[in-house]
Amino acid sequence: MSVRPPVRIDLRSDTVTRPSNAMRAVMHTAEVGDDVYGDDPTVNRLQAYAAERFGYAAALFAPSGTQTNLLALLAHCGRGDEYIVGQEAHTYKYEGGGAAVLGSIQPQPLNNQADGSIALGDIAAAIKPDDFHFARSRLLALENTIGGRVLPPAYVQAATSLAHERGLATHLDGARICNAAVKLGVELNEVVAGFDSVSVCLSKGLGAPVGSVLCGDKDFIKSALRWRKMLGGGMRQAGGLAAAGLYALENNIQRLAEDHANAQRLAAGLQQIAVLQVQTPQTNILYADIPAAACAGLETHLLAQGILARVTPHMRMVTHLDVSSADIDEVIAAFQTYFASWKAASD
Repeated sequence: MSVRPPVRIDLRSDTVTRPSNAMRAVMHTAEVGDDVYGDDPTVNRLQAYAAERFGYAAALFAPSGTQTNLLALLAHCGRGDEYIVGQEAHTYKYEGGGAAVLGSIQPQPLNNQADGSIALGDIAAAIKPDDFHFARSRLLALENTIGGRVLPPAYVQAATSLAHERGLATHLDGARICNAAVKLGVELNEVVAGFDSVSVCLSKGLGAPVGSVLCGDKDFIKSALRWRKMLGGGMRQAGGLAAAGLYALENNIQRLAEDHANAQRLAAGLQQIAVLQVQTPQTNILYADIPAAACAGLETHLLAQGILARVTPHMRMVTHLDVSSADIDEVIAAFQTYFASWKAASD
């Protein structure tokens, strides 16, 4: 049986981050209680802090971003309602169809534009009239960042205003919204302005081991809490996990700029390899188009160097707090070595 070499550099996602020693220390000493009864003081502090930072009246801690997004859809929409969403959005494409399966909520997916937005005209045209032949349009759900792209603030303001003018609520899948805020150089409450609710992932670039927070007004969070119970999201003595989330929000937001710089560094290095087509990243996610015939060999070569990545013809690489600038240089060198030999063999 072959043994996989030890992985030193993992570029598959920013979900692979591990808690730092400082984060582990606050987890170890966290006060705990029964969160289902509302008695966990650390969970309560996390929820209050997140609500304040993002500019909402209340917040709710849940095990995952998939669950916080689903809680939002269930709280905003009823059976037979629909939400308008992009074809590339996680809530539509990558979260198991939970809204339809568990909430009988119909998605109305629309094409995403090159910058990740949904055209305002497409949104307006998709909103159904008040007619019993149609599902009731109830919600516009956007995502920021989406595929590493930051939605333009002027677009966000226009899209949320349009939705509200037409009687729709607005939800933001802000799994990486802190990346967007850092890229734009704005405060967290500014980057989510216009949304009735936002889901924020703590376990991606912010480095917590698990968990997301959902923010909204008090009635919305009360409804989401009830849905969380139904979905099995009550975690009892969750203070240790909440402490990690608090540490992440208090300490790890501005350092996301390092991940953005490392993604730029990686892109610049890979752009020197003639057979690759590499997009210049906005945040911590970059894409490279790779010859299909080179993919299997490249993945094996990288793994032999201790570099783990999902190598496909349209390859995604994600930088994060466990990838240093020195690691980036190693990755570039590994790509260069492989494609020098691959090109020689192909000629």
